Amino acid sequence: MNKKKIIRTSTIAMSLNFLLKGQLAFLKQNYEVIAVSGADHHLDEVALREGVRTVNLQMQRAISPVKDIISLWKLYRLFKKEKPFIVHSITPKAGLLSMTAAYFAGVPVRMHTFTGLIFPSKTGMLQKILIRMDKLLCHFATNVYPEGEGVKHDLVRYKITAKPLNVLANGNVNGIDSNYFDPNLYSAEVNTMLKHGLGINTGDFVFIFVGRLVSDKGMNELVTAFKKLNANHDDVKLLLVGPFENDLDPLDADTLQEIKQHKNIISVGFQNDIRPYLAIADVLVFPSYREGFPNVVLQAGAMGLPAIVTDINGCNEIVIDNLNGIIIPAKDSKAVQDAMQKLLQDTDLRNHLQQQSRNLIISRYEQKLVWEALLLEYRKFDA
Repeated sequence: MNKKKIIRTSTIAMSLNFLLKGQLAFLKQNYEVIAVSGADHHLDEVALREGVRTVNLQMQRAISPVKDIISLWKLYRLFKKEKPFIVHSITPKAGLLSMTAAYFAGVPVRMHTFTGLIFPSKTGMLQKILIRMDKLLCHFATNVYPEGEGVKHDLVRYKITAKPLNVLANGNVNGIDSNYFDPNLYSAEVNTMLKHGLGINTGDFVFIFVGRLVSDKGMNELVTAFKKLNANHDDVKLLLVGPFENDLDPLDADTLQEIKQHKNIISVGFQNDIRPYLAIADVLVFPSYREGFPNVVLQAGAMGLPAIVTDINGCNEIVIDNLNGIIIPAKDSKAVQDAMQKLLQDTDLRNHLQQQSRNLIISRYEQKLVWEALLLEYRKFDA
């Protein structure tokens, strides 16, 4: 008996590779799964690891009318040829193009998961354009899934769609593999070796940030806060794990200079495996301006780290203030500094947050819970 066919799409293959790791292989047990995105080594990794068929179809992240129309036509032809019973998209541009193409190709179930919203943080004409694009996406979709309650709230607030909005499980697009993100996998000896290799002394206190080193992630505020904190605490390090994106969202010139020159700021760039770096850290600092449901906060929590996060979508769902972390206002370097100072000096509070972190994440976001919820959703349409 032939399995029914599902096509999963994202604008760039890195999203399929990292956001949906393991999920496509899980779904393949019940369905024929095809992953669609632009070809690069990430799409190759998806094909190899997940064991699914992949299709190279380029989509632009930025607004590009001519290229977008070409991508739309190619998606339409693909859907007409493959005849899936579900097309399920993540990421904004893939969502708009996939839902539109799937509608005109006659795909019966057109699902989009909003993993984050861009327009709430924008203003003026750009915001109006982005809102119109998301409304159009939802018009052509049959089913819309916010990744968390915060995203759901913004979709309702801006009247993006009147369709039902269903948050699967407790939120997040893929859940957390607690066997993979486990601090017990890393011995004290291994951690000490990595610390020494990075110039971190055994007694140093390590704050860590993981993500793109861009303004929207609060990097300018973080570096400013750390510089002031470090002036009185020389045994404190700031470990930055992630790439710069100077073309899309550049940092302030002063911030870039501090990252390059400050003796206690260590930038290691993009890492395929962030666990060793989380294992040597004491506290995650994630002062982002906007998120959908940030994986790094889940991952750090599963590795036993307390988190300092901003009061934004996703972060304020994963972190419960003074239970597994501290929630602060966004775009406020003084608040970042005060929270870092508090966890640096208040050992009892830090230990309390640390003790709760891993168990809280596992109880609410274990990967199998999310996968089973998604499979159950697919089966609703599998009649």
